[in-house]
Amino acid sequence: MNGLAVVTGASSGIGREYARRLASRGVDLIAVGRRQERLNELATEFPGVTVQTVIADLSTQEGIDKVIAAVGAQPVTLLINNAGVAHYKPFTELPRQQAVELVGVKVLAPTLLAGAIAPGMVARGTGQIVNVAGMIAFSAPATLEQVPLRRAVYASSLAYAVALSQTLQAELSPHGVHVQALLPGVVATEFHERQGLDLSAVPRMSAADVVTASLRGLELGETVTAPGVEHNELLQNVFTADLAAFGAQSPQLAARYRS
Repeated sequence: MNGLAVVTGASSGIGREYARRLASRGVDLIAVGRRQERLNELATEFPGVTVQTVIADLSTQEGIDKVIAAVGAQPVTLLINNAGVAHYKPFTELPRQQAVELVGVKVLAPTLLAGAIAPGMVARGTGQIVNVAGMIAFSAPATLEQVPLRRAVYASSLAYAVALSQTLQAELSPHGVHVQALLPGVVATEFHERQGLDLSAVPRMSAADVVTASLRGLELGETVTAPGVEHNELLQNVFTADLAAFGAQSPQLAARYRS
């Protein structure tokens, strides 16, 4: 397995595991993160591959543009949009700037990075894009009692990643480009610690298992990969219901809205 992978959020957690796993398979890296020393460790650990490090804050347009410029015309074979930000707060308590940063990292950055890299993949007739989201993307219908720690902006940004991945898959797959939305549940990383949350008593999946599922899901041709969901038909039922509702629309006003 050779090629060139762009991995955002590569300095910790799932992103670091992606970077290490890919490098161990001989894939060259463009590793994006905020901590230079963590990224430098990758180059030291895997001297047999080329590791280009990019220090960038993907919550800003400047940071996004920096990554796009660093990639340039290099023939990227795999884009991992993994970067996250620990702004997990109730809607009315989320400062405006943190909302901007969250949407920047989880919505704008993946969109613009994919937009910059996908045309080259299409031109070469091959490539893979992974957008790391989370199972909480499916939690919107839940009540506060059912999911007390769900946060509106965070959950919505992950739901965007699912829709983006599915629609891009339909658009790009005829050109040899595969797109995956990765939906882990609670993962044992530094993410929650940075928010001051102690989840040590909560069962959590390892970052290694999440990446294993993602890479295997790509081999299986999955568009949505949920590492902790045993029965994949549950996901397909959700998408079938989505399409049923979409197809049931009519230009006529529904009876329940007529006086």
